[in-house]
Amino acid sequence: MKDQVVGTIISLQVGQPQTVGSRESSDRFDEVWTTGFFKLPVTDPVWLGTTNLNGDGQADLKNHGGPEKAVNVYPVEHYPYWQQVLGAAEFPFGSFGENFTTEGLLETEVCLGDMFEVGSALVQVSQPRQPCWKLARRWRRKDLALLVQESGRTGWYFRVIKEGTVQTRSRLILVERPCPEWTVASANDVMHRWTDDIQAAQSLAVCPALAVRWRETLNKRVETKTVGSTTARLYGPNL
Repeated sequence: MKDQVVGTIISLQVGQPQTVGSRESSDRFDEVWTTGFFKLPVTDPVWLGTTNLNGDGQADLKNHGGPEKAVNVYPVEHYPYWQQVLGAAEFPFGSFGENFTTEGLLETEVCLGDMFEVGSALVQVSQPRQPCWKLARRWRRKDLALLVQESGRTGWYFRVIKEGTVQTRSRLILVERPCPEWTVASANDVMHRWTDDIQAAQSLAVCPALAVRWRETLNKRVETKTVGSTTARLYGPNL
């Protein structure tokens, strides 16, 4: 396909895990927790390796980070919506814990397997983001992860095909689209909305660009005809 500019990194964030909260608190939102959610913008070029950006880290390596989730991406186009929903006076870049805040890319347009040249790196869409309780705790709203999931405004992850340097204002140039039938939005629909559609689950599970854990979840749904509980992910210790 002909190379085309489809998006831009308008802010790039990294951050290391930190422990916040108080052991004396009786409010669940103020309890002690360790998270890599809090990230700060950087303007200098940053090395993007196979598992993360230089200077970035995750507290829960079972559910965050790694080759399939090397970069967390979120569209700035969703910021006004969430700022209104949350009644937030300020909503700075990185408010959803993302590494790349992008402009010009949406879940309804980006497809699983899409490959983008960004800076000197090459990245590929691996899966939609599945919001968890840490997002809810950050914004002190118990149902926020569920709201994000139901809205479809989830963002997505990149795996790294070729390491390289990226920075704020780097262009995202689409160079390959192997799975045009599977947008991030349609993958979200199959996983979270069309849970009774076993045929759709089976079709998505064979998408070669989809992250392994998503394929495992969908294959289990096909085999057992059941849907696993998402309560722990969505609410965790906030309940």
